Formats: sequence, structure tokens, C-alpha cells
Amino acid sequence: MPPRPLPSLRQLRYLAAVAEHRSFTRAAEACFATQSTLSAGLKELEATLGLRLVERDRRSVAMTPAGEEIAARAHGLLAAAEDLAEAAARAAAPMTGLLRVGMIPTVAPFVLPALLPALRRRHPELRLALREDLTQRLLGRLEAGGLDFALVALPYDTKGLLLRELCEDELLLVAPEGDRRLAARRPAAPADLAGELLLLEEGHCLRDHVLQACGRARVARVERVEATSLLTLMHMVASGLGLALVPGLAIAGGLLSGLGLGARRLAPPAPRRGLALVARRSTARRAEFDALADAIAAVARARIEAGPRRK
Repeated sequence: MPPRPLPSLRQLRYLAAVAEHRSFTRAAEACFATQSTLSAGLKELEATLGLRLVERDRRSVAMTPAGEEIAARAHGLLAAAEDLAEAAARAAAPMTGLLRVGMIPTVAPFVLPALLPALRRRHPELRLALREDLTQRLLGRLEAGGLDFALVALPYDTKGLLLRELCEDELLLVAPEGDRRLAARRPAAPADLAGELLLLEEGHCLRDHVLQACGRARVARVERVEATSLLTLMHMVASGLGLALVPGLAIAGGLLSGLGLGARRLAPPAPRRGLALVARRSTARRAEFDALADAIAAVARARIEAGPRRK
């Protein structure tokens, strides 16, 4: 049986661009091609696959169900092809050029101040493009080839990705100074605090970690007061709206400074989250992945260990 004809990377790039922009004009600009060239390439792709992928008229562009599925697969294939080309370019010169790294907002502000100077000293020819975003969006960009690596917190579904666990980050109780729970002889258990805990808004993995530590059913008593950032959450606690569970890394990074707040450990087993660096399994930048993981782990561990003394 003769081999089945395969689509070209150029055709798949055209399809992915149309799926993203929903416009032939903008898709052609993104691919540095003329609109007629892009349209012809899509027709060739449809003929190769024997499927209608795009519905066209004078006013709009819509993807067929098959087109949506093929476009989603195309993102992964294009990312793998870029990794292949990157492998050839970087084989002789690791830790040089542009490295695109994403970090979640409950980690980035407390790692970057020490990490960036250390990387500049050790790897002066390395340029970092940083993106701070929620985990789900970072992983979407990573899988589509928009990022090389992402720094995330576990537990989180990272199935299919290359993963390196870096360190554990204990969640501590934060309350206004003078709160009886900070001075109590016996530390509180997370479940006992559930009705008073304030949360980050939906989409933050720390929110899910707190809910998991306390039991989701118990946290149903929490009033609908949510924060968009850790700093806003701390101001809410300082104003007396409630309590919070906060990563030790953030506290060691000075999050509580000047707010009149204190922190203490919870009853064992204390809730923890893990920090991890992830990449596509096809990444060509494994040397950079390992080097960056080592650097982040060293910074995070040193910051946690040098943080304020906790009860």
C-alpha cells in the first residue's frame, strides 16, 4: 500500500494561524505570506487530508470541527519541529540566545530578584523573555511552542510534559499580629480555619492548594471575598477580613513587610506545594532546562531557609 501523502509544515502553519486569528488577512501577515498564497496552501492541505477545514465567505472565517481538531494538533507538530531546528542551533552553544520562560504570579516576584542577577553573571549571552501568568495559560503557551519552559506549582496536571521537581514550599498561616492563633501553644489545623480563610480568585493554583488542604466542603463557609494577587490578599488580611494560607517562599521574600502581619506553621502534616520546572518532552534545550532548574532550586531553597523564623 503506497504511503499516505503528508501535509507540509508550511500548510500546518497557515492553518494554525487562521485558527488563531479567524482572519485570512491577519493570518497571512502573521505568516509573512500573501493572502492568496495562504489561501492556496490551505486548499492544498484540505485536498491532502480530504477534509473541509475552513468555512469561507466574504465577511467571516470559521473553522469546521475537523479544522479545529487538526489545528490543535498542528500546534504541537509545529512546536516539535521548532525544537528540532533549535537542537541543531544550540548543540554547540547552550545557555545562549533567547530563552522564553513563564512563571506563575505566586512565585515570580519572590524568585526573580535573586535569579536574574545570578543568570546574568554565569551566562552573559543568555537573554530571558519572561511571562507571568496563570498555570493553565502558561501550559497552553508551552505546548503551542510560545514558551520554552514554565515554572509552576504542584500538584497540577502536567501529564505529557518533561518535569523537574525543584523544592517543597510549605503553606503558613498568616494573620494580623496579636491574633490569638499566632501565639497559641498548639498550632491550628487547616480544616479548623476553613471558615475564616480568604482565597485568591479562580484560576490561581494556590487557591486549589488551599482548598485541598482544608477540604473543599469546609471552605464553603468562606464569604465571597477573593483577591487577584497575593499582595491584595495580604492587605485584606491586614484589614481584618479574614486569614490566609501563604507559601513560605513568598513570606521569605518580604510579602508581609510593613503590613502588621505575622506567620506561623500549621499542625502537622503541614500543607505544602511543590515547585517544578516543565518543558515539552521534545524540547531541544535540555541543557538549558537542567541548568535553569538547578538555578531556580538553589535560589528558592536559599530564600526559604533564610526567611523569617517561624514557630
